[in-house]
Amino acid sequence: QLQASGGGLVQAGGSLRLSCTASRRTGSNNAMGWFRQAPGKEREFVGSISWNGGSTIYADNVRGRFTISREYAKSTVYLQMNSLKPEDTAVYYCAVSRSSFSGRDLASYAYWGQGTQVTVSS
Repeated sequence: QLQASGGGLVQAGGSLRLSCTASRRTGSNNAMGWFRQAPGKEREFVGSISWNGGSTIYADNVRGRFTISREYAKSTVYLQMNSLKPEDTAVYYCAVSRSSFSGRDLASYAYWGQGTQVTVSS
């Protein structure tokens, strides 16, 4: 139901754009979010966008570097990541919220993609 893509290996200071497409049944009227999980760490919130793209929220450690956007007609959400740092290395997951509005709480997301690896070298 969720397909994420766009991960890879990039040098510090570089950029990547992740994409995630949800089926119309699971994503069209719901907020969508991005989370990440580094080895040995808990999954953490990265950012979220409301159902119509009108509102976004970000984690403090990515605000100003990462941007979330969505194409409503395609049920696709993007995560543009700029000025990447080695500490951004993680598996990145997209998720569909139970709500129409952006949220940080992992438990409020009902559907999860399979994850895409992002590795930032120093």
